[in-house]
Amino acid sequence: MTAPILYLTFPGNARQALQFYARVFGGEPRLFTYAEFSRTDGPPDAIAHGVLAGGPVALFGSDAAPGEDSVRIEGAMLSLLGTAAPETLHRWFDALADGGRVLDPLAPKPWGASDGQVVDRYGLRWLIGYEPAG
Repeated sequence: MTAPILYLTFPGNARQALQFYARVFGGEPRLFTYAEFSRTDGPPDAIAHGVLAGGPVALFGSDAAPGEDSVRIEGAMLSLLGTAAPETLHRWFDALADGGRVLDPLAPKPWGASDGQVVDRYGLRWLIGYEPAG
């Protein structure tokens, strides 16, 4: 592994979240249940470990066991600045906005770059943008 990968603990919806991110970014969600990990501290069908792999964006995630905290990120963003072609970044931005909330539209800014911010339906804040071609 050459860079940190975000590991998210969801409040019981890790399966849906990782499947959503697979639709947004591509890749394949690999999901393992509490039962498959021999965990008895939550529902057998809860996700004990999930990976979004094989696409341009990697994420890890699981369902929180009863009494564990779930993801709540404040004062931080997931940045995808310049990580793909502009068309792809616009597509990702729009897909993340579906069921979420656009904070700042992905558009040209006074300093010459294009960027925007969106909070997705799972509460993650994304900064997406790119420099102009040339």
